[in-house]
Amino acid sequence: MLREAKYLSAYVLPLCVALGLWQGGVFTWLTPLVAFGLVPLLETVVGANADNDAPPDAATRRVFDWLLYLNVPLLWTLLAFSIWQLARLPLAGWQQVGLVLSAGILVGTMGVNVAHELGHRAKPLEKALAHVQLLSALFVHFYIEHNRGHHRYIGTPRDPATARRGESFYGFLVRAVPGEFASAFHLEAERLARKNLPAWSWQNDFLRVIVAEIGFLAVLGSVFGGAVLGWFCLIAVVGVFLFQLVDYVEHYGLVRREIEPGTWERVRPCHSWNADYVLGRVMLYELTRHSDHHYQPARKYQTLRHLDPSPQLPAGYPAMMLLALVPPAWFRVMDPRAEAALALG
Repeated sequence: MLREAKYLSAYVLPLCVALGLWQGGVFTWLTPLVAFGLVPLLETVVGANADNDAPPDAATRRVFDWLLYLNVPLLWTLLAFSIWQLARLPLAGWQQVGLVLSAGILVGTMGVNVAHELGHRAKPLEKALAHVQLLSALFVHFYIEHNRGHHRYIGTPRDPATARRGESFYGFLVRAVPGEFASAFHLEAERLARKNLPAWSWQNDFLRVIVAEIGFLAVLGSVFGGAVLGWFCLIAVVGVFLFQLVDYVEHYGLVRREIEPGTWERVRPCHSWNADYVLGRVMLYELTRHSDHHYQPARKYQTLRHLDPSPQLPAGYPAMMLLALVPPAWFRVMDPRAEAALALG
């Protein structure tokens, strides 16, 4: 039971958002302060745990699935209340910033991160829930690019989501976001070409999700007004910024050897950065055990393992995300580690 209960810590951040909405004032900043202040500090105290302690039947225990499913109504409820307060209440500017950051953190964690896990599942309902969560970031095409592009081309020049050594996060951001849009379209074009169908057609899933997102925004604006629409889009931008920051950390400077032109070595644990810091692991549904995820993408989050060949981050994800915002400090810490990881790999 304790193995299941530890993942309840993932609900600490939505609880912080709820407190911010209820109490207002300084509590509007509670979520970013906990996510990027308290959590990194606690991770230095608690430390990392490389144990692989999942029970033998973990993959089939439904409670782990329901812990994910609950994120869907919870995210959208908190998102709706956040936008309502931003659009309707006379809040001070610093309170608005706090609420936008708080809601954006939820979009990045409960939205994109949970969608990432559900998007790798086989059940149609779970894939549909992944699309719903990605809608909160206006990034539904992620399921096309990530599953069929990123996992195939990780660590190669063809992957927009792999940060190159010496590339700052800000350079990565302006390259990766449009690159992921383009990659999703090209992946669909390739799929349709194999069926002798045109890329610019309604059979193109990328075009359909873009039309669906535009339709969603049009309905949102026409029913609830421009202020609600604007706040939703701003929160989505914060969510995208945060999960791109995670992408940057996950694969920075790690490349696969090209065996022959256009053919690379198979994906191995050494091609993703791993972080076994316990608090971040459970709060992000084991996303930080990223090496095993790329090695075996079908594994459910509760069964992901520490693998010895995987390169280890010197701190947990929240601390590394903050470090990535300061490129000189990031390069000083991570470039030697990336070089050493490539030498060992």
